[in-house]
Amino acid sequence: MSVLVSVLIPAHNEAGYIGSCLDAVFASDPLPGNAEGEVLVLANGCSDETAAQARAVQPPEGWKLKVIEQAEGSKLGALNVGDAAARGDVLVYLDADVTVSPQLIPQLTAALIAGPSTAANRCVPRYASGSPQVPRAQSAITRAYARIWTQLPFFTNGVPGFGIFAMSRAGRQRWEDWPDIIADDIFARLNFAPTERIRVPATYNWPMVEGLRNLVRVRRRQNAGVAEIAHHYPNLAMNEDKPRPAKADLLRLMATDPAGFVVYALVAAAVKTPLFASSKRWTRGR
Repeated sequence: MSVLVSVLIPAHNEAGYIGSCLDAVFASDPLPGNAEGEVLVLANGCSDETAAQARAVQPPEGWKLKVIEQAEGSKLGALNVGDAAARGDVLVYLDADVTVSPQLIPQLTAALIAGPSTAANRCVPRYASGSPQVPRAQSAITRAYARIWTQLPFFTNGVPGFGIFAMSRAGRQRWEDWPDIIADDIFARLNFAPTERIRVPATYNWPMVEGLRNLVRVRRRQNAGVAEIAHHYPNLAMNEDKPRPAKADLLRLMATDPAGFVVYALVAAAVKTPLFASSKRWTRGR
């Protein structure tokens, strides 16, 4: 019984990123067993060449590529359209500015369809993601912030899922349409118990935004997304296992990288003030 993997890429004005994103997906190692892959680029509200650049990419054998355009710029709307079109047993949700390692999508597929490809295995709700890496930023402020952020427990442990997450078809059936929320990645993760979430060792590159202003705006949005889910979906809190850094770990980070710690603390403090406020509900920061 063959397995189909659907990779859904919502993209709003991602002409600078979509080519490298697709190249990385199509450079994946062979999928396990006799699995095949389809990629759906969900171009929403684009005023640049995102859709045209995506169509120009030639998928390799075993993969198919489809570009779906929408006039409205809505990530959640694009995900709903993509889910309706996706045919996969495994659904991979990938941000357009993320590049995956060749091993990641095969490992996600193997984790979500464990054992022989049978109807029973396809009915098991599972969630999976990879091991994130933050490439070197251009901004010294961002580099300093990233040195601390990438050593926090939620980054090094667990299954954070930002930038890319995947689930079995049975797992996706736990809710209907994607709700109009800020943090789709957190919403998806919390629909699965910790015992249903799998972190695979393969890596992916997740670029961090550049500069103090953007770091504050994005972190404020992340905090708002967490609060929004807690308010509208309080039942999902039981699935949260995000560990808080221990005081001893914070003291160690402060001692080993005082400059990075000062930048990290500055961003955390600025988030709680009107500094760099944005009227936009969703702020990319780049």
